[in-house]
Amino acid sequence: MRAPAKVNLWLNVVGRRTDGYHLLDSLVAFTELADEIEVTPSDRLSLAVDGPFAATLADETDNLALKAARLLADKAGIAPRVALRLGKHIPVAAGLGGGSADAAAVLHALIELWRVALPIDELFDLAARLGADVPMCLAGRAALVSGVGERLAPAPPLPRCAILLVNSGMPLPTPEVFARRQGAFSPARPLRPWTDAASLAATLAERGNDLTDAAVALQPTIAEVLAFLRTREGALHAAMSGSGATCFALFETLELARRAAGRAPPAWWRHAGMLAG
Repeated sequence: MRAPAKVNLWLNVVGRRTDGYHLLDSLVAFTELADEIEVTPSDRLSLAVDGPFAATLADETDNLALKAARLLADKAGIAPRVALRLGKHIPVAAGLGGGSADAAAVLHALIELWRVALPIDELFDLAARLGADVPMCLAGRAALVSGVGERLAPAPPLPRCAILLVNSGMPLPTPEVFARRQGAFSPARPLRPWTDAASLAATLAERGNDLTDAAVALQPTIAEVLAFLRTREGALHAAMSGSGATCFALFETLELARRAAGRAPPAWWRHAGMLAG
């Protein structure tokens, strides 16, 4: 199973619940960049991790993929006997939902492997117990997100365009960013329709990302990445994804995105690909 990286093309914080969780208004899309999940019958539950970012998970005691397997097994009333392999290609703590995508892919794969018959609403409830981003990754398509991330509505079709993801290599934990956010909440806005990449970029520029200032205060290199992206030839829009630290820029063509990627400082991670419509 592929576990695609998600991108928050806009993210507005519109309120806060009494339990401290922030209420969001966001457009989430997915990219060609993806982790890989393999599941194999076994006599016990195990997880092996490889890939470019495997080392960043070396000290993690209980990966979200393992939690997803145990949760589904408990729901199905079976023993979680499966060997999981995670090919880690999405940077960790980068605002791209890699862990959530992995958990969603494990749920999809194990439902097939174990032949679990689960109503769709119960499956999404299960996903929400793993984290606010898991339901949107489980759906795996562009969505308008509200609540704390658990409410999903289909987004209008996205135009064909390329996306360049850039990360300076400095992780940025989500709770710290939300805790640092200051100022008033964003007002509700009607959805402006888009017809092409340029009109989508105009809508994204209007909406913005309400966590950018907080993220930059915690990790100033984000401002450097944004400045780099905004000055690239053909860049239609550049912003931070989610709570950071990854930023993105949209381009009309993959060639323009790859050309911009080639000019990024060697120490920065980058990925050029198409936005999944």
